[in-house]
Amino acid sequence: MRIGDLAESTGTSVETIRFYEREGLIPAAQRADNNYRVYTAGHAERLAFIRHCRNLDMTLDEIRTLLRLRDAPLQDCGEVNALLDEHIEHVTHRIRELRTLHKDLKALRARCGTPHAMEQCGILSELNTAAAQSATAPPLRHIRGTH
Repeated sequence: MRIGDLAESTGTSVETIRFYEREGLIPAAQRADNNYRVYTAGHAERLAFIRHCRNLDMTLDEIRTLLRLRDAPLQDCGEVNALLDEHIEHVTHRIRELRTLHKDLKALRARCGTPHAMEQCGILSELNTAAAQSATAPPLRHIRGTH
């Protein structure tokens, strides 16, 4: 199948397929006589695996590791277990961060109960103050690797 067919059958954009190919997550497609890429059912199956892992919020590095392990079926699966345990810990940490974010957003929303003139808006005032205080702080990253 051509790249457009693969994209349509898997619900993946052509750009994403090309990106995964450049990243080595899916093997390079063979070229037909007309120089079009020709993909197989194996490409579609591998792409479905990648998409499912992405839906589980796994990084490209994690997926790359899982694909490498999946391609060695006789190997012990202990590394898969360890990778998933680490990912579960990341998700647990992220849930705590999201609960804190939820609490902070509700507190921020409580700063302006009724509409006022913009210059008196408690939400904007708080956001401006917080932005000024954090202007020099480094950005937070929740996990290494490409998402």
